[in-house]
Amino acid sequence: MKQFQLVATAASGIEALVGKELRGMGYECQVENGKVLFTGTEKDIAQTNLWLRTADRVKIIVGEFDAYEFDELFEKTKALPWEDYLPMDANFPVAGKSIKSTLYSVSDCQALVKKATVDRLSEVYHRRTRLPETGALYQLEVALLKDKVTLTLDTTGPSLFKRGYRIAKGGAPLKENMAAALISLTTWRKDRPFYDPVCGSGTLPIEAALIGRNIAPGLNRSFSFEEWEWFDQSILKEVRSEAKAAIDHEIELDIVGTDIDAKMIEIAKQNAIEAGVGDSVVFKQMQLADFTTEKEYGVILANPPYGERLGEEEEIQALYKQMGEVYRPLKTWSKYILTSDLTFETHYGERATKKRKLYNGALRTDLFQYWGTRPPRGPKK
Repeated sequence: MKQFQLVATAASGIEALVGKELRGMGYECQVENGKVLFTGTEKDIAQTNLWLRTADRVKIIVGEFDAYEFDELFEKTKALPWEDYLPMDANFPVAGKSIKSTLYSVSDCQALVKKATVDRLSEVYHRRTRLPETGALYQLEVALLKDKVTLTLDTTGPSLFKRGYRIAKGGAPLKENMAAALISLTTWRKDRPFYDPVCGSGTLPIEAALIGRNIAPGLNRSFSFEEWEWFDQSILKEVRSEAKAAIDHEIELDIVGTDIDAKMIEIAKQNAIEAGVGDSVVFKQMQLADFTTEKEYGVILANPPYGERLGEEEEIQALYKQMGEVYRPLKTWSKYILTSDLTFETHYGERATKKRKLYNGALRTDLFQYWGTRPPRGPKK
């Protein structure tokens, strides 16, 4: 079966987690800034799109070369075997970006790549008139970094964070792949309690439940490659049925999401049902200060509002202070709070065990981590 050069793209700071996921799936990979490189077959394209929780997209690398002049970009693009990927009626828009490169005009690079690809396909398919472009979408991208050109074909379509379960959302929802990344940075395991005190539309608890039940995040959505005539549809069918068989229906999860807003709790419940985990998460309206528990060794993961608007800052910082008062006594629990407020520790009243810089979209945030005591080890068998 044909091997493809593949790349899983990721948000800044998340690449290592995507690499860890791919290695866990059995792939050898190379982690670079904003992406992870690996090789695979058609089945691997389907598999990674269906299962990657923290990536943005899976793309095929059609070609890589250096280019310092537009003629060079044109000729080297035209020399690539586009007919292996694009049928005569392919709809193939070209996206672009250029960083620290001689060819800095993105629109010119896009136009040249388009023209070179059209010329190649017109010769191969013996077309004298324009190509119809009435068929399936084959999204191309020309990316230049320090004069190195990478031409890719996007297999995913809408970003992988679009799981297909979010029927409604709050004001500033966390992307699903970012939520999965945050969970993977905690010490949470599926046999321990998980609690989100400011759950909003429920993204963190829902993603935890998908992980706990081993539900493939892409099970409820479609992908660009499904429409491609050269892609063997029986492969996707096989990968989907394998994913359905892998779901753990038996495990008992202890996942709770609370929010002060009753409307958000109703939205969270609907989203959880849509994700197939309606019976795996408990959502309830509750103030943060009212949280008490006798349970031990749980994980609290929170993405509180950032207080970006005028007058909100004091309110948010009062919430941080409350978090410290309520959570500090829970010595066996580990707490993880994501915020853009770098003075968080002052208001919480305790220095974090560890901080990790992450980008929530374009916004710099820090994950403040407070590690609880470890559970005692059981007797050796």
